[in-house]
Parts: sequence; structure tokens; C-alpha cells
Amino acid sequence: MDQSNQSHLWRHSLHRFAVQQNGGVFWFALLLFVLMLMMGGLAVDLMRYETNRTRLQQTLDRATLAAASLTQGLDPEYVVNDYFAKADLDQFLTSVVVTEGLNFRNVQAVATAEMHTKFMHMMGINQLRTNTASTAEQRITNVEIVLVLDVSGSMQGTKLANLKTAAREFVDTIISSDPEERISIALVPYNGQVNLGSVLREKYNATHVHGVVDVNCIDLPSDVYSDAGMSRSLPMPMTGHVDTYSTTNKTNGYVSATDSNYAKPNALNRWCPPSAVNVVRLPSHDISTLQDQIQNLTAIGATSINAGLKWSLALLDPGSRDMFSEFVTASHIPAFFSGRPFDYTDSEAMKVVVLMTDGEHFTEERLGNAYRVGLSDIYRSSGDGNYSIYHATKSGSSKYWVPHLGTWRSTAWNSGSGVVRQTWPQVWTNLRVSWVAWQLFARALGADSAGRNAQYTDWMQDIRVQTASTVMDSQLQQVCGLAKDNGIIIYGIAFEAPSLGRAQIESCVSSPSHYFDTTGLEIQAAFRAIASNISLLRLTQ
Repeated sequence: MDQSNQSHLWRHSLHRFAVQQNGGVFWFALLLFVLMLMMGGLAVDLMRYETNRTRLQQTLDRATLAAASLTQGLDPEYVVNDYFAKADLDQFLTSVVVTEGLNFRNVQAVATAEMHTKFMHMMGINQLRTNTASTAEQRITNVEIVLVLDVSGSMQGTKLANLKTAAREFVDTIISSDPEERISIALVPYNGQVNLGSVLREKYNATHVHGVVDVNCIDLPSDVYSDAGMSRSLPMPMTGHVDTYSTTNKTNGYVSATDSNYAKPNALNRWCPPSAVNVVRLPSHDISTLQDQIQNLTAIGATSINAGLKWSLALLDPGSRDMFSEFVTASHIPAFFSGRPFDYTDSEAMKVVVLMTDGEHFTEERLGNAYRVGLSDIYRSSGDGNYSIYHATKSGSSKYWVPHLGTWRSTAWNSGSGVVRQTWPQVWTNLRVSWVAWQLFARALGADSAGRNAQYTDWMQDIRVQTASTVMDSQLQQVCGLAKDNGIIIYGIAFEAPSLGRAQIESCVSSPSHYFDTTGLEIQAAFRAIASNISLLRLTQ
């Protein structure tokens, strides 16, 4: 083969190779293009999927957080649905589960969406499924409750029985739902006064201590109603064991000191009746202990709603924390209640008062300070038990008035077995104030009927200090305001109460929905509703 033919064959072979190679590159390029398209489509579909998933998850998170908030009063499930509806995603919400208890709210929600792919179907993937879930919980870990219960004389009989049934059930409902021991319930029974019991009373600076067993009430100074707390250093006189209320026969003649109708104290009219059961129960988590005390309550005395509520605040005020620590150390309250009362601003604590009454304020009476303790000028014969009194202002040497004789003597009356100068607590143990004011002062110092009556009025006003019911109303509302300002939730139950009593309770509560006007067995329904409301936490805190 000559050289020209060889050259031609060579060029022809190169051409054929080039043609063959160009075809392979094309198909290879096409394959690369398809792969790139699929990868790009995969990225696009995945980006769409992630965008949709993120939007769904964020909506779900916002919805559950809002629904779980204890400060909102809407139905939690409605809140979640509303969030999804406004985001135009409501078709994807598949379930909402709400769990609520006394001190918590848990909201769990699930949303599911299916996205049709635009490119991944080339790989056999027609849909991408988005499954999202969110759980939000808000919990108040500590709850402090005080039941302020009216045990005045008008509660006797069926009313007290109905109260006991309702309050005992309330305790069981609340405490049995708290296995974590985060809830405390204290009891403040009240009538004309609040009997603190010796353990609590000894924590305060009580003056004029008379030593009468089971009489542990304190006459609160008026200025304590301007503060939510209760000072432990403020001097406060103990309530006298005295009958300032019962009247006497204002005859110019003598009425025996043993006369039950006109001289001896009426046990029902003492402002702080001796009691080991109608006393403040410190915070407890024991159902039996609380129920037993409620069951043992007795009805006696007048009505001082202001004092009842004031002492309940003392058990809720953070200023009492040191005192509670002392109670823990002495095993008067459980060790797991250490750190109580919590701060008003503690987001994990809730304070609740249930204030109940069947009456209205009754003008309060207390002893003047000069007549509480110490020696009086009154003497008692050890023989016949008759009394005489020394009057320093009487002219002459005969300064001892002897009422059963109607005469003045130079010495105290002595029937032959000796005579004992009486302390004021001894006087009030045996005599009512009105008898003393008339027989020992008015008859002795009044020259005629008008004079005797004027003397009686003056001495009664000096021995007995009164607080008008209108002042007590103002004190109550002042304390109610302090409680609400500090975030304490107040429920009120007016139980067959008169109009003035109903008005006071209705003005005190946290909102109209926290007020219950009840009769008969309705009080049980009221306590049930309060327990349910607390448990669901549909409250404004």
C-alpha cells in the first residue's frame, strides 16, 4: 500500500473513532444531566418538606405553650385549634391531649401533613409525610390553702353539720390529688374571736397573759389591718376570759353574785370561749388530721370575719417563714413544708383562701387594758363568797362598799374565814362586767337613780371597749384588698347569711365567679366547685 492510501485509511479510522466517541459523550452527558436534575429535584423537595415541617412544628410549639399557660382562662384544646386555624393549618392537627391537676397543666398535640413530591416521584417517592409533636407544661409546685370557717353560735345544728360534711369532702378531694405533698391546708375557725391555740399564740408578743387554759385569743390592734403580715414583736393584749355582753338587773337593791341570770358570766357570751378544738390548725397534708378537727368544731359566740381573714393572711405571709421554720423544728408541721409561706412573687406557688360565713359583723367587745390583769380593788370573803370594793375617792374612813349589805365599811367584808383581794382574771371568772359596773360602782357612787345610771354608763365604757360593726367591715375590706394585691386568691361562701354579710363576702372575693351564695346542702356544692376550680386552675393569679 502506498503512502497516500495509508494516510487515507488513517484519517478514516480517526473519523469513525470520533463519531463513536461523540455518541458516547452525549449519552454520558445526558445521564449526568438526568442525575443532576434528580439531585436538584431531591433538594427542592427536601427544602419544601423542611419548610413545611418547620412551619408546622413552630405553630405546634407556640400553640401548646399558650394553651399550657396557667394564667389564661380559655379551654386549652380550643387555644391549640385556634392557633392552627389562624395559620391555615387546622387540617393537619390530628390530636390534642390536655392533662390538668391542682397545680399543673400539660398539653400534648400532634400534627401530620403529607406533601406530594415534584421530583422525587421519579425515584418512586410520591409523598413525604410530616409527623410533628409538641408537649408543653406549666406547673405550680406549691399550693397554700387556708379554710376560714365561721363557728359562731348561729351555726348550731344543721348548718354546722352541713359545713362539716362539705369541708371534710373538700380536704379529701384536694389532698388526695397531691401525691407529691406540695399542697398544704390550714384551718382558721372563728367566731367573735380567733383562738390561736397555745402553740401559735406563744409565737407572738402577747401581753396581759391571764393564764386561763385553752383561751388563746388576741385582741388585734386596729393598725394590724393595714399590713398583710402579722408582727411577732408588736405587743398585743390577750383577750380576757370575760363576759362583757350579758346585762344585769339595775335595781337599787342587791342582786346576788351567784345569780345565773344577772351576775354570773354566761359561757355563751365570752368573746374567747375556752376550746381545744375551735383553734387554728397549722398547715397540714394529713387528711385524717384535718377532717377530725373539722368534725370536732363547735358553734358558739359572735362573728368577727375581719379577725378570721386577718389570721389567715398571717399563715400565708412570707414574713411568717421564720416562725414556720420553728414549727418544722418542733415537729408541729411536716418537714416537707420547709420554706413556707412562699414569696408572693413566687411563680411556682399559689395561695388560696376560702372564706365562709353565715352572718355579719357583730360589734366587738374587749376589756380596757386596766382591767385585764393584776390586782383589782375588789375583795372576796373566803367564807360566804360575798364581795366588797375599795373606793379611794370616798370621803371619810369608810371606803369599802359592801353591796350585799348596801353599806360602807372601814374594812373589806369578811364573814369570818378571811378575805382575798381579787385579781382581774379572778373577778371575770366569777362575775360579768355589767354586774360589777352596777353593784360595785354605780350603786356605790350614784346618789340617786340618774346618778347611778350615769355612773354605770361611765364604768361600762371604761371597762368595756367596743368596735363598731361598720369599723369591722372596713377592716375586713382593707385586708381583702391587701390579699388580692399580693396575688392571694379569695373564694367566698355566704351560707344563709343576711344581706350585710353577703355584701361583705361578695366585695372581698377575687372575682364574681369566686363568690357563692348558698343555703342548706348547697354549701357542699360550693366547696365542690371551689375544689374543682382550684384543680383546673381556671384562675387569674
